[in-house]
Formats: sequence, structure tokens, C-alpha cells
Amino acid sequence: MGNKLYVGNLPYSFRDSDMEQAFSQFGSITSAKVMMDRDSGRSKGFGFVEMGSAEEARAAIEGMNGQNFGGRDLVVNEARPMEPRAPRSGGFGGNRGY
Repeated sequence: MGNKLYVGNLPYSFRDSDMEQAFSQFGSITSAKVMMDRDSGRSKGFGFVEMGSAEEARAAIEGMNGQNFGGRDLVVNEARPMEPRAPRSGGFGGNRGY
């Protein structure tokens, strides 16, 4: 097991410091990042926490998964590597015979 965790179903008011504070009871936090929407500046409702060790990560999953924060039950599990995405389409495509 790795020590990076996915944290989903976060309240939209949650910030990095809130997540760090919530998870610090299970050990040392290497990083805590709530993903934010570029346009609105609002939380996307998920983020990532990196714990100091795999044992601390396991304890955090057991202790935080299903806990209620701001009326929402958190989903906490081991983060998986990001899957490659298809190239974006739209916008100026160039070379369209102009």
C-alpha cells in the first residue's frame, strides 16, 4: 500500500488546511491538496492527502472513510495513478484549408 490517499465527497467549503487538520490525527502529513475549479475558485469536492507512511495511510483510511463532514460522508481510499486522457478537441484546430 502506498501513502497517497484519494479523499472524495468533500464539502465544497473544505480547503487544504481543513484536510490537513482532519487527517493529522492519524500521523504526519506530507501534503494535503483540495482540487479547485479554475473558473469558479470553488472546491471540486475531492482532493489528495499524502501521509508520512503506509501504516499512517492505512489508519487514516480506516478512521476517515465514511466520516461525516459538513453533511457529507467522506470517501477515502488509496490513490490510483492518473489514467492518460484523450487529447482535447475544440478551439482552433489549424490546417483547415484557410
